[in-house]
Order: sequence, then C-alpha cells, then structure tokens
Amino acid sequence: MGEDTTTMATHAPTAGLPPSRTEPDGSAVVRLLSYNIRSMRDDREALARVIRACAPDIVCVQEAPRFFRWRKYAAWLGRHTGLTYVTGGATAAGPMILASLRAHVEDARDVLLPRTPGLHQRGFATARLRFGTDARLGVVSFHLSLQAQERRRQARALLERVAALGGPGVGGVVAAGDVNESARGATFGLLTEGMRDAWAARPWGDEYTSTPREPHQRIDAVFATQDVEVLGAGVPRGLPGVDGADLVAATDHLPVLAALRIRPAS
Repeated sequence: MGEDTTTMATHAPTAGLPPSRTEPDGSAVVRLLSYNIRSMRDDREALARVIRACAPDIVCVQEAPRFFRWRKYAAWLGRHTGLTYVTGGATAAGPMILASLRAHVEDARDVLLPRTPGLHQRGFATARLRFGTDARLGVVSFHLSLQAQERRRQARALLERVAALGGPGVGGVVAAGDVNESARGATFGLLTEGMRDAWAARPWGDEYTSTPREPHQRIDAVFATQDVEVLGAGVPRGLPGVDGADLVAATDHLPVLAALRIRPAS
C-alpha cells in the first residue's frame, strides 16, 4: 500500500446523500458502493450490515473469495444484502460486481490482466447496467497491484477498458476499487487524467479508507467519466444504520459510497 504523510482526516457532512430514484426525465440516481472485503475472512455479519445500511444499487467488491467454494460465499453475500451476483470473483481474480434488482444487466464480462511472475494475478469485473428505460452505466470493479510499475500498467489498461465501455447509448462509466496507492501517488494521478475522482468532485462523509481503526490514507476510490454527475462520495461513517464497530469488524478497508446521476441516452 502507498504511504500518505497526511495525518489529519478530512470530513464532509453525512446528511443529504440522495436516495436511489428514477427522475421524470428518465435520469437515474444510483448509489454505488466500493468495498475491499478481504475474502470475507472477518465478521461476515458486520460486513452485510454495513452494505445493507448503505442501500446500494451496485457494489464493486475487491478481494472477493476466489478459491475453494467461492461461489457459495458470493451467494451468501448476495442473500444477506438483498443483492444479486453480476460477474467477477475468482473469474476476475478478485474483483466482483453485485447489483440490486433495480439494475438490468445488459452485458457482463471478466478481464484477466497480464501477470508479472511472482506477483498476484489481477483482473477487472465489468458490466453494462440499465436503470429504468434508457439510463445506462458502464461499471468496472478493480484492484491494482502493490508493485508500482505494474500498477501503472494496470491503470492504463483500466482507462482503456473504461473507454471501451462508454460510447453511444451509455450515460457514462464508473470505475471503483482499491488503487493500492494514496491519492497523492502517480497512479492515482494517471487515473484522474482520464476520469474524475468522485471524492474530489463532491466530498461527502469521511475521506480516508485505510485502516478502519486508524484511518490515515485514501487508497480506495470511485472514478467517473465526465458524463456522470457526482452527487456525493466518501466513507459512510455517520450514515444512519452504519455502525462504527461494524466498520472495524467487517474487513481491513473502509467502504466508499457514491451517489451518481446517470442521464438517459440522447
């Protein structure tokens, strides 16, 4: 993980994050949660409570279970959060996407990245989701390398995947995940050349995602293309129903919750 010498946390109000809804013009307000769940090796019940309290339409998971009986664990998480499995897990080397029944899955596929000998296999879980009649969103769940050079290569591949998911008929693309580098790092900067950092665009809640007991750096983030309107993004500490003890017990990262407005296809 990257280092961040900043020790003073940044906070924004936790009230006022819009709920999910479809608006009269066909736009969709969507809640997206990004969460590194450490293969569900911690308190699974606490994890499920945090996710339910955030009321997401989409969850971009990192470090989903990916070994023996991994589908069983993915199904457990879906049942206990009221969400459905879309794609990823072992087939994407860890990233996974879950969604509510509000989302219609138009396309879903997993991408394995070139592997550097001696380092973990990495990949992307990707989907194109439709909300309502005509509001479409491309989604990528990612978890980048601990090794700086490989991490930058993967960030470039991520930007290419984002570009491929966009285009006519799509209201924008969101990439959410574990950058494995602080917001001051070179890879983080590379990603913000091609997308907007949702926290920087509209800060809400808390900023730092690592570690839950003593948050001191932001290594998890939601990025959005220019055609996605960010209504708020940050760690949902203080959100009604999100218990501080659950945040500590659930996993070794804090989640990032974003509210986004997706315009219908023109």
